[in-house]
Amino acid sequence: MSDLNATAAALLGLLHDGPATGGQLVAGAEEHFGMFFSVTRSQVYRELPALSQAGLVRLGKQGPRSSQQYIITAAGKKAFKAWLISEPGPDHLRSPLILRVVNAGVLTPKQRTTLFENARAKYAQDLDEAKAAAKGAPDPVAKAVAEFGQAHARAALKLLDAVSPD
Repeated sequence: MSDLNATAAALLGLLHDGPATGGQLVAGAEEHFGMFFSVTRSQVYRELPALSQAGLVRLGKQGPRSSQQYIITAAGKKAFKAWLISEPGPDHLRSPLILRVVNAGVLTPKQRTTLFENARAKYAQDLDEAKAAAKGAPDPVAKAVAEFGQAHARAALKLLDAVSPD
């Protein structure tokens, strides 16, 4: 696996902190970078066998309820570091909000209003959470990431203001 995809790299990055099960990786992804990079349960469980087959992770202890722990290998650490320093390529935005806004013309006015109100509430909450994260950030990188989250939430709110019939 010479060219890691971003999901594989995210999992290897999380495994740098120590062994983890698939469920722990899903939770860790949400906690560490869920604000700006989503990793679904299906992506994690699809990626882990490929990483194992490529020798980038190995199986660890079997946990309760047949949960399987994964451990990053030396090859995995090397591949992850190579990914970190490689050319990042294009930044792909996958925004469910923008997809809904673009297609909102098929909704009734009442449905559109509900969509925009719900989205506004979600992004207002995201903004509050990002502000709190920035305030409690343990280091400059965590603070900068939280500030990025604030900017993203503000941009989403601005988009909603522009398209909402208020």
